[in-house]
Amino acid sequence: MELQVRAWMALASLSGLMAVAAGAFGAHGVADPQAKAWLQTGAQYQLAHALAVFGCYVVWRAGGGAAQVAAWLFLAGGFLFGGSLYLMALGAPRWFGAITPIGGGLMLLAWALLAYATLTGPRTTLV
Repeated sequence: MELQVRAWMALASLSGLMAVAAGAFGAHGVADPQAKAWLQTGAQYQLAHALAVFGCYVVWRAGGGAAQVAAWLFLAGGFLFGGSLYLMALGAPRWFGAITPIGGGLMLLAWALLAYATLTGPRTTLV
């Protein structure tokens, strides 16, 4: 596996770890209902998009080269989306909420790019 792919796979794993930690902290370590909601939302989105990076690997291996870019967008979007919510839950100023939709936009762009990579990649099988 090439170094770039190893990097985004390792970062996806760390993103999943961060999402589970944030979700657990929200469930057990926070009393404020708004902070709980931010942690839960951030964790759900970040975890789903960490897993999407692994899907990018499948599409990339099948010849959909654009899946590499989608993987980076999923990671960046997940960190910006979840991270901004986590920071607000921990007391950062509310203006951090302006970062959240940027992360969401990157995740949307990544899904579109992954669909493109899937549809335009060479017709091959993984087995």
